[in-house]
Amino acid sequence: MTRTTKILSITGAIIIVALAVAFYFKFCFVFSEGVAAGELNYFAHKGYIFKTYEGKMIQSGFNAKNATTAVQSYEFRFSVQDQAVADSLMRCSGKTLELHYQEYLGILPWRGVSKLVVDKIISVRD
Repeated sequence: MTRTTKILSITGAIIIVALAVAFYFKFCFVFSEGVAAGELNYFAHKGYIFKTYEGKMIQSGFNAKNATTAVQSYEFRFSVQDQAVADSLMRCSGKTLELHYQEYLGILPWRGVSKLVVDKIISVRD
């Protein structure tokens, strides 16, 4: 093995390891996880090549400005990978839910179109 071949082999191995680590942190590393509560507004199974479960939940709250109180809402968009969780959410439209989610730094097409992936339903209220 010549010196040039050895240098190219080591450089190639370092590049492959660096790309693998970057891929892991971008697409597989769970950046954060938490719980979101709100009213399930929309849930569907959609996609052209990869059929994924996508949903929207409305989180409402109060915003105090000066002496008046205003109601503001936030739309929580999420994806679901687990078939059992998706089947349960299909029956929960219009109900108030608490969902456990994981946030990733990147989106994979077979995981959904959102960085937020719901993995568990904590509670359902009418």
